Amino acid sequence: MRVLVLGAGVVGVTTAYWLAKAGHQVVVLDRQLGPGLETSFANGGQISASHADPWAGPATPLKALKWLGREDAPLIIRPRLDFAMFGWCLRFLANCTAARNRVNTERILRVAVYSRQCLAQIRADTGIAYDQAERGILHVYSDAKEFEAAVPKAALMTRYGCIREVLDVEGCVAREPALAESRHKLVGGTYSPDDESGDAYKFTAGLADICRGMGVQFRYGTQVRRLIAHRNHLLGVVTDGGTLNADDYDLFVLAMGSYTPLLLKPLGVRLPVYPAKGYSVTIPTAPENPGGAPRVAIIDDERKIVYSRLGDRLRVAGTAELTGYDTSLSGARAHSILTAAMDLFPRCGDASRAEFWAGLRPTTPDSVPVIGRTRFENLLINTGHGTLGWTMSAGAGRLVADLASGKDPDIDLDGLGIDRFA
Repeated sequence: MRVLVLGAGVVGVTTAYWLAKAGHQVVVLDRQLGPGLETSFANGGQISASHADPWAGPATPLKALKWLGREDAPLIIRPRLDFAMFGWCLRFLANCTAARNRVNTERILRVAVYSRQCLAQIRADTGIAYDQAERGILHVYSDAKEFEAAVPKAALMTRYGCIREVLDVEGCVAREPALAESRHKLVGGTYSPDDESGDAYKFTAGLADICRGMGVQFRYGTQVRRLIAHRNHLLGVVTDGGTLNADDYDLFVLAMGSYTPLLLKPLGVRLPVYPAKGYSVTIPTAPENPGGAPRVAIIDDERKIVYSRLGDRLRVAGTAELTGYDTSLSGARAHSILTAAMDLFPRCGDASRAEFWAGLRPTTPDSVPVIGRTRFENLLINTGHGTLGWTMSAGAGRLVADLASGKDPDIDLDGLGIDRFA
């Protein structure tokens, strides 16, 4: 089968890999000059099934009110005349119930746990290297109420196949000695031994090279303008270099992250995926004090900040900002992440040489990705992974490849499709 994949981020490239592995002829389009240069470029670096707790929960509305006016808040909504954002927020609030939270947690974990297995298979099959570390992920808490609320969530995730061991403060320090200087700030934590970390950009670029060796063609610097459809069939893709017709492709896969709904809207398809701007800081670790930066990946659940050791760098990422498609850096928000890092790990590295980045994460109101078929018989979709794009990419790509090949996927796709938003 001839397949055209739109998007060369980590989700698009892993999809292309599994399609090529299944024997399909694959072409990948992207507007950038190489793979993984947008949302996948400098993300948090974690394969974190344990981070599957949806944004929308019973406590979220009250927290959001407390965060109003704070530039260092985990979530900021910039007021704007934006009907897509308004509709997304209404759906988000509808998911802020205990019942919806449990359903959405199971759906996220279903993909995330499966994806860890798929990533391990890619590693075994290809030998790809990307500063990966298989040391698990440690969630730490500095607020007693937050920690108390995390314990039953940890038990729920463990039942769904993502182990989260509950630890006291000394248990946290034993897992990650770099926390020793900040032990007085902690009240406890949970540890997920099967989670991992690694550089998503290195992985994406490396896997794209492997894909080329498998016959996949990459066409970079190609801007997708619009899709053409008639009734239930996609007729082609209009780009700045011409139109790619369905006569030349049997199947199209839409994996363009936050920009996916912009292409679907003119076709009458409303997809509630909205960009949530996230920030990251990359700090060179101190060679004279290699123990000052953590080696185990860390998630500060109260501040919603993640820490990943990537070779001689510490990647720190977090926050969510709803402000449309604006990718500009807010100095205040970027430096608040750096401040948090130096507060928790005061000897982690050279803050004066920190590099800042911002990217748009394609987020659904329920935090569950959108994977599967559309009403167009020759169009599949793979987007909406939010903060877990790197976590879910390997599994989501394989699910799409199985659908394209007419195979039954390894996991149930119930609740993962676009139809849930009807």
